[in-house]
Amino acid sequence: MAQDNPDYRPVVFRDKAAGYAFLTRSTARTDATIEWDDGETYPVVDVEISAESHPFYTGKARTVDTEGRVAAFERRYGKGED
Repeated sequence: MAQDNPDYRPVVFRDKAAGYAFLTRSTARTDATIEWDDGETYPVVDVEISAESHPFYTGKARTVDTEGRVAAFERRYGKGED
């Protein structure tokens, strides 16, 4: 029994938090649509985070204090035996 391939078409992905959207091709399914800059209407997928709002890509990432975590672990559970 042959299966049909998913519909690969232009889709807009929109990050509402960052006010950013981009047009690409995808098989993502959605009933929502948006009118794009070219005057055409495309399916739109709303995402919670994108490269425009992710802390790693925006340079607002937190630095993890791994040394402090190790010290806290050793204080709580003691140092391992060598």
